[in-house]
Amino acid sequence: MSERGTIRVDQFLPHPPTKVWRVLTDPDLIARWLMQTDFVPVVGHRFTFRTDPRPGFDGIVHCEVLDLDPQRLLRWSWRGGSLDTAVTWTLVAEGRGTRLFLEHSGFDPDDPLQQRTYALLDGGWRSHVWRRLAKVLDAIQS
Repeated sequence: MSERGTIRVDQFLPHPPTKVWRVLTDPDLIARWLMQTDFVPVVGHRFTFRTDPRPGFDGIVHCEVLDLDPQRLLRWSWRGGSLDTAVTWTLVAEGRGTRLFLEHSGFDPDDPLQQRTYALLDGGWRSHVWRRLAKVLDAIQS
């Protein structure tokens, strides 16, 4: 764990911030690396992510865009099951690419169910999601 209650991951991507931003904000592209969504990059917009249900989770993550600074910052709430958390993406131009930071915060370190969910999401963000996001970036035109 990065810190009790917060997942932190960063990765260098050999793509400009404009392209990374597009993959983070275009709902058709988001569906290719994360989940189906009705996301719109507007502060206050409420949207959902949909995945397979599991015990204690109906498969729907309810979100709201909380903060947005094009090509720099995107933050949304993440509520599903017992979770009431937030996901923050920060983009920093670095050389000929972008350093992308992810912070998923708000997990209750004293709640065993949330800590199991934390461990599951931590592994997912670090492996599957980053790999799929990089593949989408490589596959699309700038």
